[in-house]
Amino acid sequence: MLAGWPAQEVAIGVVRVEEIAVLRKEASMYRAKVFLAATEGELRRRVEAVLLREGYHLVGQADSAAEALRRIRALSPEVVILDEDLPGGWEVLRVAAGEHIGAVLLLGSSCPQELEERYPGAVIGLVPKPVRKVLLVSSLQTCLAAWRRVSALEEEVNRLKEKLETRKVVERAKGILMQTLGLSEQEAYRRIQKESMDRCLPMRAIAEAIILANELKGKK
Repeated sequence: MLAGWPAQEVAIGVVRVEEIAVLRKEASMYRAKVFLAATEGELRRRVEAVLLREGYHLVGQADSAAEALRRIRALSPEVVILDEDLPGGWEVLRVAAGEHIGAVLLLGSSCPQELEERYPGAVIGLVPKPVRKVLLVSSLQTCLAAWRRVSALEEEVNRLKEKLETRKVVERAKGILMQTLGLSEQEAYRRIQKESMDRCLPMRAIAEAIILANELKGKK
């Protein structure tokens, strides 16, 4: 998914260091977590000022691919802003795509088609250099929206997987109770449910304990 190509807006201007310090403190309350990786200090400073003015939470920066990879894995940002000219930056983009982290690429010479072929399905916003404020913000918004949709889908898939696995474990435990205690299916289910409520434990934990006890009994 490629976003933000092309656009004509006002380029990012010079920002004072003391102004960034104030903005950085004010932006800590915002939810959107962004990581910035670029070799050029002035570029990082200008992009940081835009992010903080727009209310993004800049969780970290790096001037090398190795440092970026280490900190991205530790900080788990929602979006990575990456300068295409960063040596080893393509590995950073690959990792971001693999971990479903959105990426905004500050683009020099590569074309959108090349990126889409190299990273199919990745959430990538394109911002040609020199960086322009409105396009940067627009690309970030697009990437964040896509990232949140992907995250919501992943959470739903994981929830359904957990529900299915729990059902399988409970069904197995019910079968054991029915066989060993002569209970009906409904009685076995109620037995597991009651133990879950009495012990303040999930039904899956009770079911797993029943299965384990039965396995240990069979080994004697």
